[in-house]
Amino acid sequence: MSESVGKKNAKLARTLLIIAVAMFGFGYALVPIYDVLCEWKWIERDRPDDIKKVPEVAYEVDLSREITVEFITMLNESTPMEFRAEKKQIKVHPGEYNTVNFYATNKTNKDLLARAIPSFSPAVISGYFEKIMCFCFDEQIFKPQETKTLPMRFTINPKIPKEYNTITLSYTYFDNTEKSVKK
Repeated sequence: MSESVGKKNAKLARTLLIIAVAMFGFGYALVPIYDVLCEWKWIERDRPDDIKKVPEVAYEVDLSREITVEFITMLNESTPMEFRAEKKQIKVHPGEYNTVNFYATNKTNKDLLARAIPSFSPAVISGYFEKIMCFCFDEQIFKPQETKTLPMRFTINPKIPKEYNTITLSYTYFDNTEKSVKK
């Protein structure tokens, strides 16, 4: 009986070792798999180099649909600012143009160089959300204690799939002052 238990233990050890190696291999392969999926546009990522200004195009406004656009503002943990949206959300019709103001204040007594990075939820709609004017296109210089009104003009392309009724647009401000000094 002890020989049978020994064989069972050895078989269990081999099985557990194979599972551990397979899990490690799968985890190691996730990064290249994710990159391939992103290239194929199955998964879309928002990066600063993806932020592009588009021209204002005369779309036919789809009055039969209403999409809620939610605005979330955040600060990177080391960014000494206040940042907020004029409105927490608005309802828009695809194809109509809207302008929403954001407000940012430098809370320090020195110049601040900051950049807002957008992200969308769900990420797939970023291709339908067209920004004509946005403070996120460039870094912003804030004088000590300065408050700025930061407009963002946009439309939602009427070709957006019908299942999307709510879009969340999030902006995170990052303090780039130290990075610009080191250049």
